[in-house]
Amino acid sequence: MSKSVLARLTAQFGERILETTDFRGDEVAIVKPDAWVEVASFLKSDRDCAMNHFTDLTAVDYPEREPELPRFDLIVCARSMQHRHRIRLKTRLNDGETVATLGPVWAGASWAEREVYDMFGIRFDGHPDLRRILLYEEFVGYPLRKDYPIDRTQPLIPYREDGMVGSKLPPFGQDEGQPWTRINWQARLKGGDQQVSPAIALQQGQRRALSESTTGEQGLRVEGGTED
Repeated sequence: MSKSVLARLTAQFGERILETTDFRGDEVAIVKPDAWVEVASFLKSDRDCAMNHFTDLTAVDYPEREPELPRFDLIVCARSMQHRHRIRLKTRLNDGETVATLGPVWAGASWAEREVYDMFGIRFDGHPDLRRILLYEEFVGYPLRKDYPIDRTQPLIPYREDGMVGSKLPPFGQDEGQPWTRINWQARLKGGDQQVSPAIALQQGQRRALSESTTGEQGLRVEGGTED
């Protein structure tokens, strides 16, 4: 049924809809940035679309596709409670390019836009309170950009007093908060007896789970009454 929404958008906006896909049942429409709010408003108000349920708004960074295509995909997911169909609306933005806020269309989008700004640095024109929502104001950079240095130590501010005499809070270590996919876990865990996934544990001949560890074996012996 969501395919009918794509047809409605194409008929209504013509060339302002750059592309539509329905791969594996996921209906997606890619629109020009200047049509972002207008298309979203149509999705919500049109009787045949009735996308009154805002689900999520996020972004994806594709620096490798520049300069042929803009770097960022901005994505909003919406659903119709009446018709039970859903759609993903996308637009593509260059680094530093802004787009209008969807807050007037779906009030919940304002919170998600703050997260996108915090993590990717994308700014939303007309947003009433565009500031960081997950990180503190002193944080430098946007950590979900693909070019954000994995070994960058934050916060880049002086140590803070923690209330105890002569004690201060140090910055986070380099290992804290690093994204999963940008860490060479095999190299980091080599020679140890830790694991972050069963597959990596098997590759390195490590214990696969707690149930196979010494601690787990001892616990089973105690429960079975065989421990001295």
